[in-house]
Amino acid sequence: MTDILDILKDSLIDTAKLIPFLFATYLLMEFIEHKTSDKSKAAIGRAGKFGPVIGGILGIIPQCGFSASAASLYSGRIITAGTLIAVFLSTSDEMLPICISERVAPSIIIEILAIKAVVAIIIGIGIDIIIRMAHKDKQELDIHCLCEDEHCHCDEDGIFKSAIKHTLQITLFIFIATLLLGTAIHFLGEERLSKIFVDVPVAGCAISALVGLIPNCAASVVITELYLSGIIKAGAMIAGLLTGSGIGILVLFRTNKHHLKENLAIVFTLFISGVIIGSLIEFIGINM
Repeated sequence: MTDILDILKDSLIDTAKLIPFLFATYLLMEFIEHKTSDKSKAAIGRAGKFGPVIGGILGIIPQCGFSASAASLYSGRIITAGTLIAVFLSTSDEMLPICISERVAPSIIIEILAIKAVVAIIIGIGIDIIIRMAHKDKQELDIHCLCEDEHCHCDEDGIFKSAIKHTLQITLFIFIATLLLGTAIHFLGEERLSKIFVDVPVAGCAISALVGLIPNCAASVVITELYLSGIIKAGAMIAGLLTGSGIGILVLFRTNKHHLKENLAIVFTLFISGVIIGSLIEFIGINM
């Protein structure tokens, strides 16, 4: 009973941390949709070309809400796919606090964050270039689709009340998903999860990248602790940390639910990026 209460408590705390980010995001989206002119919306779209650079840099800041906000912004087509992927790849989640608490050398922490940021920016820019070359970047702001899906009646309620409604709806979804994931990980156990790296006869980078995709902070905790314990190498650690985007993937599938192929393509891009970069680090022999 105590374990269940602890899981419930942790899920509530983790979800509560996201609320300010989500509310600010939906307030911005509602304002853009209802209070800006067509020219202003077009300007936002043009500014999105620099999004991967901004997203790649801001993503390394240790907070759990930025990836969730980015997923919602992408669903409303306020940011580009490249920007979203850059945020997901650079998101540090629990890695930074753990490294600091374990007194890891600042130079190593900076190196890890720099690799994540640079990789995120390069891949994000590359994705946007590919999309533009394929002439598939012509989608306009699509915020109203979120409103239609949630039946929020934004025109009647005003932007503030509508932002609150969106925030509460997504927060409830995140809480339920976090509670289920937390329960599963608790009964599976981090020790059993860590044994996957040893027992499964597959490349360490691929396994680490898969574990990183688990939309829960436990993934980055396990990967970081395994690296600090010497069980996995730097390449596998980077592979898992690149794919670890916290709760962002869950929010993406919730808010962008009518574009399943897009969502799967984004997840696949994260996975492949993590495996390639991690394998390259191990091939070169980079140690941190």
